[in-house]
Amino acid sequence: MTLEPDGSVRHHVAVDLPQEQAFWAFTDLDRIKPREHNMLAVPIERTVLEQHVGGDVYDQGVDGSVCRWGRVLAFDPPNTIAFSWDIGPDWQVATDLERTSEVEVTFTPDGDGRTTVTLVHRHLDRHGAGWESMRDGVDVDDGWPLYLARYQALTRGEHGSR
Repeated sequence: MTLEPDGSVRHHVAVDLPQEQAFWAFTDLDRIKPREHNMLAVPIERTVLEQHVGGDVYDQGVDGSVCRWGRVLAFDPPNTIAFSWDIGPDWQVATDLERTSEVEVTFTPDGDGRTTVTLVHRHLDRHGAGWESMRDGVDVDDGWPLYLARYQALTRGEHGSR
């Protein structure tokens, strides 16, 4: 973990997949995002990252309800995925989209079929008052490090339980 001078949070992992496979594995956000990270009133059935700029990132509940918590800002296979983080410091969906941050995930080939995956959560200060608690909240073990650990397990073929 690295806290950048501007307040951004940066994490990276290496995976034993070529760049293109590493990219597409990350798009399967349903297998990466923990079900307990839930703002719906019901359990999550699936998490979706729509695979195009302008698409949504959302959770769908077992009853069909939907919680849209991000917007796809960049989708450039096999290099970059970026989406907005439309969740405020109160851990609720932000209604003012000018007060959201961004998550960028880049995939860099390392040779020998390995890829370095770097996740940067930036512009957290856009959330306004309390943004530091959000920064700290995404940087703890059950924040981005958990997502990346689950992603690494997925790339190793470890499926685990939902």
